[in-house]
Amino acid sequence: MTVTEESRCRRDPDEKPGWNVDPVLVLTLVLLAGFLAQGPLRRLLSAPVMQGWMTVFVAVVVQALPFLVLGVLLSAGLAVFVPPAFFTRVLPNRPALAVPVAGLAGAVLPGCECASVPVAGALVRGGVTPSAAVAFLLSAPAINPVVLTATAVAFPGQPRMVVARFVASLAASCVMGWLWQRLGRPDWLRPRPHGHGESGTRGEAFWGSVRHDVLHAAGFLVGGAMAAATLKAVVPASRLHAAAAHPVVAVLALAALAVLLSICSEADAFVASSLTQFSPTARLAFLVVGPMVDLKLFGMQAATFGRGFALRFAPVTFAVAVVAAALTGAVLL
Repeated sequence: MTVTEESRCRRDPDEKPGWNVDPVLVLTLVLLAGFLAQGPLRRLLSAPVMQGWMTVFVAVVVQALPFLVLGVLLSAGLAVFVPPAFFTRVLPNRPALAVPVAGLAGAVLPGCECASVPVAGALVRGGVTPSAAVAFLLSAPAINPVVLTATAVAFPGQPRMVVARFVASLAASCVMGWLWQRLGRPDWLRPRPHGHGESGTRGEAFWGSVRHDVLHAAGFLVGGAMAAATLKAVVPASRLHAAAAHPVVAVLALAALAVLLSICSEADAFVASSLTQFSPTARLAFLVVGPMVDLKLFGMQAATFGRGFALRFAPVTFAVAVVAAALTGAVLL
């Protein structure tokens, strides 16, 4: 029996025949297609609309990427090296006081949305009162130092936007914590074990978390930058001005856009700053709603705390965040 016949005899009987794709062949075909289409591509990219689109896209990504990476590094360190028992020791025993303290903790403990959900789940499992964990869940990705610094860079010469983001986000976080304390039920919040990065050494868990979160968040950053560039370059300016001319419509439109784009909080300020047709209050709504309610957060919250929690939590959080942004914007902006 030859080697080939022997290998055929050893083949798994349940194995189904399929296509064996050669990566080198695929790469060769892609390069060949690019070579043949270089003329049309060159004409397409030289169009004024595409040049404007690429300018906005590259500007948003290049400005936001360093803050995104820094935020992921810090949030991974928080999730891996800071034990949940630390929070139970420093938070007040009274839930009504623990809520604002936990909310303010987000200002000194950096973490993006991708990290705040599993950290909040660990806090609940570690004995932290759920209302305080909710406040931390919402405030940490919105008012931490990396996010506020990125906001200051994205809005140069506009310190009021940084202050307004801090005040509105902290207020919305505390209100949601107090609402949960009064109206929440224990059976609505069922934190599940978060298995990511729990095996191996702390260093392995740290770098595993960094790799996962960078790839995850960078994809949403690219999508958000593409959407912002498309709004600037493709959508007629008259339509944007028409939506921006109505204060209520502008606030709701950008709040809904923040939910759909699901941009990481370390990068969303650069997208908001590019939406110059809209009022500062509308852009503030984009900045406040995004770190608290978006599509990826809904999925993460459902996976961590249960679907019932996410279905109840997301709509109320959206309404509270919009109201907090509108009131804060009316006073500070």
